[in-house]
Amino acid sequence: MPKKLHNKTNGQMGLTLVELVVTAGILAILATCAVPITRYAIKREQERELKYALVQMRAAIDEYKRAADAGAFQIKLDSLGYPPDLDTLVTGVEIQNKKVKFLKRIPVDPITHQAEWGMRSMQDEPTTDSWGGQNVFDVHSKSDGVGLNGIHYREW
Repeated sequence: MPKKLHNKTNGQMGLTLVELVVTAGILAILATCAVPITRYAIKREQERELKYALVQMRAAIDEYKRAADAGAFQIKLDSLGYPPDLDTLVTGVEIQNKKVKFLKRIPVDPITHQAEWGMRSMQDEPTTDSWGGQNVFDVHSKSDGVGLNGIHYREW
């Protein structure tokens, strides 16, 4: 004898309005908790990229200085062996009939989203915000923001 199929219309088939409201409330609370965590993670990633860019440029400046001090190429007397600008690190210098580049490109500052950096020369005062233009001894971000560690990005 074949079984009869029963329609379950008299049993509970879905969610009640109260269950839907409670579920929506829980999801809203979880979403509001996720926003600050996401912002923190994004800022932490930008700071990691900033540190990497600064290390990359400072290493290129140091490598240029070592080559200049070794007499590998001609330098201006007042440059003290430091590059005249960041573009020189990208375009390179002639060493023994060979073009040597110290950077592939000038990195973009992940905080300001521009390839512009604050620079300091050996002739500048240590606390100055302006670049004298003689050479590039150090680079820093032009951002006025403060890092997660409480230090201004321009002081990194």
